[in-house]
Amino acid sequence: MADLELGEVQLAFAHIIWDREPVGSGELVKICEKELNWKKPTTYTVLRKLCEKGLFKNEDGVVTAVLSREEFNASRSERFVEDAFDGSLPAFLAAFMSHKKISSQEVEEIQRMIETYKEG
Repeated sequence: MADLELGEVQLAFAHIIWDREPVGSGELVKICEKELNWKKPTTYTVLRKLCEKGLFKNEDGVVTAVLSREEFNASRSERFVEDAFDGSLPAFLAAFMSHKKISSQEVEEIQRMIETYKEG
């Protein structure tokens, strides 16, 4: 998997693309000028870097995602659990829940997810 470590600014830029794709690169420059106060070269530099990381592609001036927002978040989450908890999801959940109460609705949702994954 590509290097999916993104800084805050790169992540904001990625969300702009995910929210609007497919988006023309010229339109993307205008959006970034308005929302991020970027000049054209900055937009193209960051876009090139995120294309090199394998998140997006720019073909014929049209920018689209290679990885969806959901795939990106899942990959980052998996890497976090792997790095911080030696890949142990139970260890992650124990640490998370030791400082945060979860609602009965969240418990039910987690139980449904577990049952879904157990079944197949």
